[in-house]
Amino acid sequence: MAEDRSPDVPREAWAGVHRGPLRAGEWVRLTDQKGRRHNFELEPGKRFFSNKGHLEHDDLIGREEGFTVISSAGGEYLVFRPLLSEFVVSMPRGAAVVYPKDAAQIIAMADIFPGADVVEAGVGSGALTCSLLRAVGPHGTVSSYERREEFAEVARRNVTQFFGAEDGQSHPAWRLTLGDLAEKLPSSGERADRIILDMLAPWDCLEAAATALRPGGILCAYVATTTQLSRFVESVRVHGGFTEPQAWESLVRDWHVEGLAVRPGHSMIGHTAFLVTARAMAPGERPPMKKRRPAPGAYGPDYLGPRPPGVPEEPAAE
Repeated sequence: MAEDRSPDVPREAWAGVHRGPLRAGEWVRLTDQKGRRHNFELEPGKRFFSNKGHLEHDDLIGREEGFTVISSAGGEYLVFRPLLSEFVVSMPRGAAVVYPKDAAQIIAMADIFPGADVVEAGVGSGALTCSLLRAVGPHGTVSSYERREEFAEVARRNVTQFFGAEDGQSHPAWRLTLGDLAEKLPSSGERADRIILDMLAPWDCLEAAATALRPGGILCAYVATTTQLSRFVESVRVHGGFTEPQAWESLVRDWHVEGLAVRPGHSMIGHTAFLVTARAMAPGERPPMKKRRPAPGAYGPDYLGPRPPGVPEEPAAE
């Protein structure tokens, strides 16, 4: 199953940024004096309820964002349209979302550029898809593969909601395909500048990715566990069609700033996932073999994953 793009919609109209008065059907974010946030879709005639009373949606519709409203019980709320980073953490979910800190790393470190042809698998709830569509701009493409229909449907609704499509039209730069990338991508004949793998077994897609990526293109995997990280990195090394993979994670910590009381926040966004990138070699070319001295036990008898060329199995400890 694939969704056709909508050629009759000007690509420049799909930035996902809305200006002017708030309109029915848009999402808004209300923030109270304690920093608690509420996100909801504006609907004529409806009310928003909280422990501070209620607000009429009709009192918000038609006003320019960036104002303060008072609820029926005296609660004070700041009203803005949600940013993309705010929308993705509050939108309906089918699968776990790629959090903004990781999406930002993917956009920067995988070098997603305006006009790029990007392939992603799987689509999850559509959070990363929104960031990719923003990054490729009106002349790029994002082709998403998702094996589970229920996830694809949630992602379709979220992407459509964020970019403000009317009459159920899909984003003109986006194509959503139901199926396994390892099977569907080779038969599609697609070529890509960047391929993003957000799935349980990204190593299963290496051959399809190597065939579809243009020389110099970037493969990026998003994996949650150290066992996935190890197997994917070693699989990329053994494949031989990519440069030495680079793996990392990012941690985000807020700071409290009040006069001279400047200190780290009490909480932080710690581990969410590991990211791995590697560049595609030209057909028939292989990168120079990295000289390595594996750590003791790294490839011992208990190691069951792919083994880089020239690395022998270590004997069991006596």
